[in-house]
Amino acid sequence: MADSPSTHEATGSEGQQRKSTPPAFWRFKIALSTILTIKVILELAVTFGYPNALVDELQGASDSALLMVMVMEGRGQIHPTDISPLLGALEDTGHHGIATDVRAWSLEYLDIIPGNEQKPKKSLELSSFGRFKIALSTALREQTIQNLGAIFDYPRALMDEIRNAKNSALLMTMHMEERGQIQPADISPLLTALKDLRLHGVASDVEGQFNEHLRITGKMAAFIEELKETCHTLYDKIQPIPYIKEKLYSVDKVFIEVGIEYCDSRGSWKTLSSYRGIFSVAKGTSRIQVIEGDPGYGKSTLALQLVYDWCNEVSDSPFCKPDILIFLNLRQLGGITSIIDAIEQFLLPRDSSVKRLDVEHLLNDRDIRILVIFDAYDEYPDQHIGDTFVTQILEEKMLRHVDVLLTTRSSCIPPACGSRTGRFRLTGFDEGAREQYVRKAVTGDDEEVQRILEQLNTNPILRDICQAPLFSVMYAHVAHEEEEFHNVRSVTGFFEYMIDCFHSHAQNKVSGGKRKQLQMFADNHHALDKLAFDSLTGANQQLLWDKKVVIKKFGAEFYGLYTDIGILVEEEVINRSRGAKRAQSIQYRTEVHFYHKLFCEWFAACHLAKRVTSFQALFRNFCKRVNPYDLQFVYRFACGINPAAAKRIINLVQKKPDGDKFAVLCALEQEENTEDVLSTVRDLVLRDVYIRENDTRLLQRTTVQLLELASQKEVPIKCIDLDRTFETVDKELKNIVLKSGVVLRPIVSLQSLNIRMETATVSGQDLIGIFGFVGQCSNLMRLSFDGCVLPLSIPTELIDDSLITRDVKVSCCPDNNVLLNLRSGKLESKTNLPGEVRIQNSDTAASLASKIMQLMVASADHATVTEYIVTFDDTTSSMILKLGISPPGASPPGASSVKKLEVTESGHISEDRFVQVLACVKALEDINEVVFHGCILPVSISTERIDHSLITRNVKVSCCADNKVEFNLRSGKLKNNTELPDDVCIRSSDTEAEQASTIMQLMVASADKIPVTCLTLGGCIEEFDVTTSNMVLTSGLSLPGVSSVMKLKVTESGNMSEDQCLQVLAFVKECRDMNKVSFDGCVLPVSIPTERIDHSLITRNVKVSCCPDNNVLFNLRSGKLESTPELPDNVWIRSSDTVAEQASTIMQLMVASADKNPITEVSLVRSFSSAGSDGLSLVLNSGLCLPWLSSLQKLWIGPEWGREVTVDEWTGILNYAKHSQLLKRLWIADCLLPWLDNNPNLANTRVVWDPECYDGIYTLQSGRWQHEDGHVLTRGAYADLVTKFREFWSMRMAMY
Repeated sequence: MADSPSTHEATGSEGQQRKSTPPAFWRFKIALSTILTIKVILELAVTFGYPNALVDELQGASDSALLMVMVMEGRGQIHPTDISPLLGALEDTGHHGIATDVRAWSLEYLDIIPGNEQKPKKSLELSSFGRFKIALSTALREQTIQNLGAIFDYPRALMDEIRNAKNSALLMTMHMEERGQIQPADISPLLTALKDLRLHGVASDVEGQFNEHLRITGKMAAFIEELKETCHTLYDKIQPIPYIKEKLYSVDKVFIEVGIEYCDSRGSWKTLSSYRGIFSVAKGTSRIQVIEGDPGYGKSTLALQLVYDWCNEVSDSPFCKPDILIFLNLRQLGGITSIIDAIEQFLLPRDSSVKRLDVEHLLNDRDIRILVIFDAYDEYPDQHIGDTFVTQILEEKMLRHVDVLLTTRSSCIPPACGSRTGRFRLTGFDEGAREQYVRKAVTGDDEEVQRILEQLNTNPILRDICQAPLFSVMYAHVAHEEEEFHNVRSVTGFFEYMIDCFHSHAQNKVSGGKRKQLQMFADNHHALDKLAFDSLTGANQQLLWDKKVVIKKFGAEFYGLYTDIGILVEEEVINRSRGAKRAQSIQYRTEVHFYHKLFCEWFAACHLAKRVTSFQALFRNFCKRVNPYDLQFVYRFACGINPAAAKRIINLVQKKPDGDKFAVLCALEQEENTEDVLSTVRDLVLRDVYIRENDTRLLQRTTVQLLELASQKEVPIKCIDLDRTFETVDKELKNIVLKSGVVLRPIVSLQSLNIRMETATVSGQDLIGIFGFVGQCSNLMRLSFDGCVLPLSIPTELIDDSLITRDVKVSCCPDNNVLLNLRSGKLESKTNLPGEVRIQNSDTAASLASKIMQLMVASADHATVTEYIVTFDDTTSSMILKLGISPPGASPPGASSVKKLEVTESGHISEDRFVQVLACVKALEDINEVVFHGCILPVSISTERIDHSLITRNVKVSCCADNKVEFNLRSGKLKNNTELPDDVCIRSSDTEAEQASTIMQLMVASADKIPVTCLTLGGCIEEFDVTTSNMVLTSGLSLPGVSSVMKLKVTESGNMSEDQCLQVLAFVKECRDMNKVSFDGCVLPVSIPTERIDHSLITRNVKVSCCPDNNVLFNLRSGKLESTPELPDNVWIRSSDTVAEQASTIMQLMVASADKNPITEVSLVRSFSSAGSDGLSLVLNSGLCLPWLSSLQKLWIGPEWGREVTVDEWTGILNYAKHSQLLKRLWIADCLLPWLDNNPNLANTRVVWDPECYDGIYTLQSGRWQHEDGHVLTRGAYADLVTKFREFWSMRMAMY
């Protein structure tokens, strides 16, 4: 690898010393092997999912640690730029101390910045070469090792180390790799040495193992290429609407992110911002992830987008990271008994060069990252057969190392997926997603977009239907072609209209008799109905049919129509005879399936609707075989097609668990309010009717419509349960408005209403509004609240008299411990409180609300409580503080005998706020201790504002949990309980409570004039507040000037601006005794106008040093940086330098440049990160910027090895060189520069490029690269150089 040109001028001893220094990753691996005990190794092996045979091998190895390090490297769990898999496994297994050491070594040896790991794309050669190395180590005997060491001229000390190692063969193998005697593409030095030793048998075995490695590497590349070609045909032929065949879309052109949620460890569904977060939230769970959703919610489209991301290596998608991605549509896999058969039949081309045995080896290679996507499990014909290969993979009985992502309907989760399986569900399109799709895939015309969306929004039912992406997409395209969209009132009506549009589209292309024939086929499709019905209700779903069979059943003309309009779709698949040789057995056949399973359900529903009333046996058998939730649209469509069938269907589904919700959807499909609909409604409202937060807007609206129908017909409604859906009350109309925007009007026949919330406080205004709603529900006798806190009292004159007359009962929690007495307008508690009341984060919403209201009642009734401990936290603070810390004179929510109060706040507590808390404490007469957490109290307040009774009661006020600071009520001042250390640190990693405690200790020291030697601000400065003269920290807390601090140390990263420096100096001015300031890890501006520097700092003779080594100072009198040592001839900035070291070097260079002192040479050794196109600076790996240097004469840039520099980066480097006017030579090495037809010329600068791939050195001449042998680099030669460069660095990097 190329070093700085000046390296070649070093002395021989120095060059030898540099050469013998082991690479950083090598040192890291050796250090790692010293800390891994057999217990840790075995726990890591289990965590990483190593096979039993490998675990046994590790356990029995003579040097288990060294073997484990090799195995982890081969499997990508440690890498020179990323060790996060190892760190995660160590944390997961509880080895936190070891993880800390490993993390420290990564910083020392590898310079990995935590959180910024660069995960490399795994080399195809890595896994098989790792297996070769392990095999090689088993072939090397002790004498062979010694002889090879002599041939390779290893130093005696190294051979002694190898001889004394526990596993000398493994160590020898690692050294041969490090020294280039074995490489992923070449082991000829080793083979030559073995033959020289006349070990021909060993050489033959080793060569055979190596050839196997090369064969696997080549086959894997071919396999991936063929998979990508097939996948391209899958994602590149998307039909948004069936009959649009003249224009096919790539999935990325139509894909819009739908709403997505994930199931957390508590079983709660949380919003996920993007599908790209699937792997990150699933970390630590099973390898199997399930994406579920209702029909038409975009599961298969999302799956194809994941395939697109992998094929096109979309950099910001985690789905580009697997080495191999296998996409299988489960609809096609009926009767297929192995995954290899499935891959051969559906993913590999006719002339595939990859053999079956190769596929098997690749799938079973645990070192290859493989993702299998099983799409549409709900359409899998063999899902009810117990032991298919799909089930075995899901149960982790085979291919346990493979990651699996499965899509399915929510009603059809595989039984094999246990509680550890990651679960995600799609929630459909919102308004933004609908508009985004119309603009992306339908039309870019703003007026047309608005017309389509306005037409949708004027029909609330249609808008709710279009929450399903499939329906939204179909609507958008049809509405674009149709001036007026049919006014639909149900999903059945919508689907029926869509199919009519498809047929109309076909009929518009013909005329006369042909048109009549097409209309006849559109009206009469009994055979298709029966085929769909039989396929869904058979023992195994069969959603694919042979084309010849279908034509024979329907006739060619009928078949032609339904394929022309896209309802039926053809696909070509392999028809391979079992047992025959591959070359002889491949034949292709055409299979037919519905465009989407919903179309199959539509035609099956047509068959069911016609026969459900007359063929009772058929209906009974259908109900036995088909779960309503698996094929909900068959039932729903049937109810809409034939209202006479609806009664029978709804009676059936109501008997199912959670059948009421489904029954509501079925009832909506009957668009006329017939007697049958009313009968259905009567049955529904006999039980509690739920309107839940996770219900679709369509379901919520449907439920409300049926409730209003029941009320109109005077049908008694037992109870409505608003489960976390209540938003507010329209007080004028006395309507309840739900979070979805759906309006619930007063229901006259309603008997009971329950409002369930989640840790909320019901305002007096909302409560009065709810009473207004209840007053209009003349038959309602019970109102209950769950999980929310009601006001302690409300004025009785605001309560509707009809509620009191009807004796409506208002309970405030499910346990009925608290009631609201409408006559008195007050809360009443039915039970006595326990001796100790704790309000904690783990309380449920209902439990929390019940406790709070009981405490409120107990306080008002002067009940006795032995001890009352309240912990305010992030979840409950806003609610508790509103009730608990009140202005003087208000009733606090506790009993008169409360002993202790704990308050968690953030930020600074003002004097008035503090006095309010003390007033609350005064009302709690037996309290003797108050503890504040995470906030800063005033350093002092006037004793006149402190109630003397608190002093008499000897109330103790501590200001932090560690009790380091307390507030003395007698003196009205803060007081330190512990001595401050010499160096007081406030770090960005400190908790807010820790920062608050430290700040208050400093405030006390300042007030008491106690000297503080040093204050360190570690990466926590946000800004200086000129209005308060305080330093604002990143936590939001403010640090006032501390007069007794003598030295300030600022540890920041990056280049500080002039304003930032002045803000620090402004803070220093407030610290009157401070005479020293030091900056660490940051680069200061080379100068600041003296008029901006406060003169008092100069008068106080404040010293400003800019780095720990004091090599650079900032002179406040001159306003300039000053460097103390002279620069060497070659200034090195290495990637391994600390940030402070790099900052010091940069500032010394800036001073030399400003003073016009010549800078002979600067070498950026692996520290170059990027360059701005303006050329004003070069960004280093630390994030620091090296500004252009006017006096620089030579610049050597060596990015990380094997880097391919972009056009923008190369342009930025050249512009940087232009700014450096005295630059004589620019040398860039160990990287690939981009091809430019004409590189910019630098008039006085010689530009040299050394790609370091044994290709020689190039010099820039008249905008073209000229080789040292004289030839000019052409585009064709450049292409060859690119290939050579990548091969060279791929092999070289594999060595490290």
